[in-house]
Amino acid sequence: MLPSFIRIQDLADILIMTFLLYQLYSWFRKTRAMQVLLGLGVVTLIYFATRFLDLYMTSWILQELGTVLIILIIVVFQAEIRQALYRFSLLRNFFDPREKEQHSHFQQISDTLFMLAGRRIGALLVFKRMDSLADLMLNGVRLDCEISPQILETIFYSGTPLHDGAALIRDGRIALASCHLPLSSNPDLPQYLGTRHRAALGLSERTDAIVVAVSEERGEVSLADAGEFLKLGSPAALVAALEQRVSPVNEKTVLTVWQKLFSNLLPKMALLLIVTAFWALITFRQGQITTVTTPVRLQGLADELILVRSSPEELEVQLKSLSSLTPTPAKLDISANVDLSGIREGQTVVRIKNSDFSLPSGMAVSSVNPSSIKVFAEKKVRKTVPVRVDLRGAPGPGMRGYDVVSDPATVVVEGPAGQISRVESIATEEIDAGRLVRGKEYRKNLLPPSKMVTLLRDEPVLIKAVPRRNKR
Repeated sequence: MLPSFIRIQDLADILIMTFLLYQLYSWFRKTRAMQVLLGLGVVTLIYFATRFLDLYMTSWILQELGTVLIILIIVVFQAEIRQALYRFSLLRNFFDPREKEQHSHFQQISDTLFMLAGRRIGALLVFKRMDSLADLMLNGVRLDCEISPQILETIFYSGTPLHDGAALIRDGRIALASCHLPLSSNPDLPQYLGTRHRAALGLSERTDAIVVAVSEERGEVSLADAGEFLKLGSPAALVAALEQRVSPVNEKTVLTVWQKLFSNLLPKMALLLIVTAFWALITFRQGQITTVTTPVRLQGLADELILVRSSPEELEVQLKSLSSLTPTPAKLDISANVDLSGIREGQTVVRIKNSDFSLPSGMAVSSVNPSSIKVFAEKKVRKTVPVRVDLRGAPGPGMRGYDVVSDPATVVVEGPAGQISRVESIATEEIDAGRLVRGKEYRKNLLPPSKMVTLLRDEPVLIKAVPRRNKR
């Protein structure tokens, strides 16, 4: 039985993060990116400590600095990140199948490399396995030829155009020559290792490729695998090492789930404890409830209806915080976005649902008071009504026999049916009748009778005096 404060989802959360972190550790543990990841972990711990202790300035600076560091890491370690994502791809076996058997070539390669070592001729040979090398082996010359001692000796013989760099063995053929490899940044390497050996280690640290280096100074043959060197004393030893690593036998030892789970146990347990501690730190505010007042925002009303009134316009909402990373409700713009697409003409009671609130991850609605609102909607109608010129005072003596009219004489109004039925005319802004002059036009705005009534005209109307028509 699980404790009441731990859910099945929480266990899945911890195990998934532990698995992902262990994969990162496995991929980067022998690269310079691992030191950066450890540094980021320390900075993250300090950030959570400052937030827990309410050290606002320090936590704000670390938060802003973290955004910049993430961008810098993506730029600086883009090759390592791309390689890690490639390793994580579940489809890579379909597009990059394992190499064909190369047993017949290993003896020729081993004899040739040891012959070059005896003649103090340097060589660097890369055997591709599963990982892609396209982004790490640069400036290579494409050969795509069969493996033979003569070709290998020609490639690495001092003075030939292709001798400076590494050759790539892929699918049982020499694919590239004169390739540039990334150098190892391991500060603990012995000083006597030159550029060729540092390049061999650099590629093996970043990929699963096997790199064989021949030293022209010492006449030694070394094999680099996963960032480590293995010195070989004979062609037979090199053949055995290549057969074991490059072309393993098809009948592999099948590990049980129990063996996979408990292999390399120390880093797994350490990462599990770290993830569990982070989970506890993140969720220590779980269950904390805060009451806030939120406005009601109505949306989705049908075009043929118009909202007359709603009540209430604000709600009291109790919010439950599930994580310390969630901002406090006072810092959030929370509102109830109520959908009115299903209401009809007249009064309707609409229930408030938890889904009406847009909340950040780690926060949930505990209760809402009141749990429903009342809305009253009427049918939207239009009506054409005359424009009434609002005159103040009496016209001057020269205006006898003239009427003051509006152009246009009518305007269309829109609004709730109950209010539109009471609208008989639309008045203009007040105008002083004593200052009216014949032949002059005046521009005046129209005044809607209420907020619910809309005038379907934006421009002012023209007011002018016209001769009065005699009635017969």
